[in-house]
Amino acid sequence: MVTLLHIDSSVLPGEASSSRAVAAAFLDAWREQHPQGRVIHRDLAAAPVPHITAAGWSAGQTPPDERTPEQAAAFGERVRLIEELERADAVLIGAPMHNFSVPSTLKAWLDNVLLPGRTSGESSSVQGTPVTVIASRGGSYAPGTPREGFEFVRNYLEAVLGRTLGMDLDFIVPELTMAPRNPAMAELIPLYEASRRRAFEEAARKAKELAERLAA
Repeated sequence: MVTLLHIDSSVLPGEASSSRAVAAAFLDAWREQHPQGRVIHRDLAAAPVPHITAAGWSAGQTPPDERTPEQAAAFGERVRLIEELERADAVLIGAPMHNFSVPSTLKAWLDNVLLPGRTSGESSSVQGTPVTVIASRGGSYAPGTPREGFEFVRNYLEAVLGRTLGMDLDFIVPELTMAPRNPAMAELIPLYEASRRRAFEEAARKAKELAERLAA
């Protein structure tokens, strides 16, 4: 049975969130291919994971039989998240841009699952696992735009998910999502609509292609 780990981090609910809406389209297409498959949904906005502590971090550098009770408890929380990631055949992450970067809840999850000697490095336990990131944003930070230099979502996730964890990373980028709500961006609404339509199409297509690839 194929397992998809779905991570949401938008603070907005349902259709109010572009990353959640596009993720829903991905999931619909995925379930069509894997009606008996398993989807594990972790909503980091509704149920944030603990930020990594000194005990949780240091436990990863300490032999198991030398850990304090505090270290053991904190490390147990990290292991639970790591094992959930390791069991996934594919991962879907909603990563809306918050103040030019990822939501702090997603950063906390990444801090917990990135463990040198296990999930990171040449022998990463999640190496090659396909991960699709829906990186929505209120404006546009594409190459050539005035705010190109403020794009810290893709750069950061490419470094962590792609180069550090060794996952097979792909992005879907719905942009200009604030255009319908911000009068100053009214002239950009057609571009927003085109971007949104393209994101939904990409989500359905990539979900189907990924599902077929994993089933082969």
